Amino acid sequence: MDTGAPCAGRAVKRAASGRGGPPGAVSGLRGPLLRLLLLVLAGAAWQAAAVTHPSVSFPPPARIVRHAHALWFSGPARHLFLTRAALTDILPSLGRLAAGFALAAVAGIALGMAVGRSRRAYALCDPVLQFARAVPPPALVPVFVVLFDFGTPMQVASIVFSAVWPVLVNTAQGARATDPLRLDVAAVLRLTPLERLRFLLLPSALPHIFAGLRLSLSLSLILMVFSELLPGSANGVGFALTDAQSRSDLLTVWAVLLLLGVLGHLLNTGLLAAERRLAGGESPRGRTL
Repeated sequence: MDTGAPCAGRAVKRAASGRGGPPGAVSGLRGPLLRLLLLVLAGAAWQAAAVTHPSVSFPPPARIVRHAHALWFSGPARHLFLTRAALTDILPSLGRLAAGFALAAVAGIALGMAVGRSRRAYALCDPVLQFARAVPPPALVPVFVVLFDFGTPMQVASIVFSAVWPVLVNTAQGARATDPLRLDVAAVLRLTPLERLRFLLLPSALPHIFAGLRLSLSLSLILMVFSELLPGSANGVGFALTDAQSRSDLLTVWAVLLLLGVLGHLLNTGLLAAERRLAGGESPRGRTL
């Protein structure tokens, strides 16, 4: 069979369209560039509106960025350019966020696997899980104030209890979605429970687990800020927001909001990168035992 003509025809079409490289590489670059362009256009529109109609309540984004840099990232190089305000505002919040999210992830994955492996256990626990996940997370903070009093233990506990449910429910659903044929093959191969967990259940549930982790990360960030807004907090991003609001320092309020947006974007981007590396972008059905 002569395949030279079709191959030459495809090469001519690629050359004529200017797409000589892999299509995946082009589409992979197009998405980030479009998102960056949209962000630049939104910032430019905001800047133009703020300059045209000056208002104390809505300062220009360029001024907000300069203020945020001077407030948190203009320190000496030996301190990684972090100022004293950054050490009291950002680092404590990141520590609480990391501790709460890590505990919620570990507990959610472990309990979700235990519940999802048994249909009877899932049927019994599902009403409790649905009830717990339906409770608004900020409504639970007063309960933890009573249990732990004000301070870091209360803040971390509120993050854990609110962020654990998305991971737990999604992990249980991922374990239940494992292909029954693979379970039969595992039984024929006489895999131990640990081997089934490692080579079958976890890989199958991994996309569901990361879906729960993304929701949990958003809740963790929200609860971190909300718990630091309460009286008795002495540091953190939420405390800085409350303090700036009490002093009518609207520029710092906007700087904190900008910081939270950037922080949430960076954390979500890191989690997506970890998902692509571990899950490979495959669906549960696309995996083999």
